Amino acid sequence: MTDWLTPAEWAAVALSLKVGLWAIACSLPLAIGTALILARGRFPGLQLLNGLVHLPLILPPVVTGYLLLLTFGRRAPVGAFLYDVLDITLAFRWTGAALAAAIMAFPLMVRAIRLAIESVDPRLEQAAGTLGASRLWVFLTITLPLIAPGIIAGAILGFAKAMGEFGATITFVSNIPGQTQTLPSAIYAFLQVPGGEASAMKLVLVSVALSMAALLASELLARRATRRRQA
Repeated sequence: MTDWLTPAEWAAVALSLKVGLWAIACSLPLAIGTALILARGRFPGLQLLNGLVHLPLILPPVVTGYLLLLTFGRRAPVGAFLYDVLDITLAFRWTGAALAAAIMAFPLMVRAIRLAIESVDPRLEQAAGTLGASRLWVFLTITLPLIAPGIIAGAILGFAKAMGEFGATITFVSNIPGQTQTLPSAIYAFLQVPGGEASAMKLVLVSVALSMAALLASELLARRATRRRQA
């Protein structure tokens, strides 16, 4: 692939993989916790929380990116704190692209994991609780293995979404070659210049291949986890 793609094209592919992996690695634990709250929680603000979690799916991605810029820009309240106190800059950095991708992928992960949690028979957890197991131990030994297929599916689906995120990313971190230019923004950039169609088509083919590989891996891993659960 390194011979087929130019250094600039390969840089976009590598950055997209980096952004997608970091986005899922950092947001997956929070997605599991949020899905557990939405599936088992009973409190007045539950529906409001559910709406906030799924808001990125409804809002235009550009709006999400603009809100991130207003929040995490260097002069924004949170962004200024991160920069002044922790020396962390998210806007116009690849780390900001990972944040934007994580936020856009988060609802998909939560939904997949929540459906898996809701399919677990609560009586299994209650039985373990009556034997003296703590809630954490019940979750780790009973619930977590049962929902593993949903976690795998959600993580890979979120990764594919993070790889393809464009609107929120380009609004929050711009389109800087070698720094914030991911696959979608590189395709967009190549289509804006004369003669760039060939490079854009190569990246389109890479995107399709990566997406198909993610979907196949999701199916394979989910089926394997299901067989282990039933064994």
